Amino acid sequence: MTLLQDNRTPEPAVIDGIDVDAVAAAVAGSAGVTALDGGPFGAVATYLPGRKVTGVVIGNGRVKVQVRSRWGVPAADLAASITAALAPLTGHRPVDVVIADIDDPPLSPSFRVPDGPPWPEPGLPPV
Repeated sequence: MTLLQDNRTPEPAVIDGIDVDAVAAAVAGSAGVTALDGGPFGAVATYLPGRKVTGVVIGNGRVKVQVRSRWGVPAADLAASITAALAPLTGHRPVDVVIADIDDPPLSPSFRVPDGPPWPEPGLPPV
């Protein structure tokens, strides 16, 4: 049996007049967004024939996006940036931005473990 491989690019998925792939691309390209986030079980997604778009849900006249944020980006600034990026794509529909997770802070030199033993040798006075 021969299986045919489908190498075509997926057709644009438009739900309620909104291009789901364009929404995902705009959100992923927003400053401060590390990734779109589907939640613990991947439930926050738009399911399409043969694929899903994680982190985007369109329905009931609203657009919901769920993201992972870069460390140090204020939540209000991130939400405003995403909402502004989606305005031309969503028309007058409300956009709900959920920040599901935040990246770990960057390591700094102040967290370095000092060289040598963490305590004095037995029988020696502390330094």
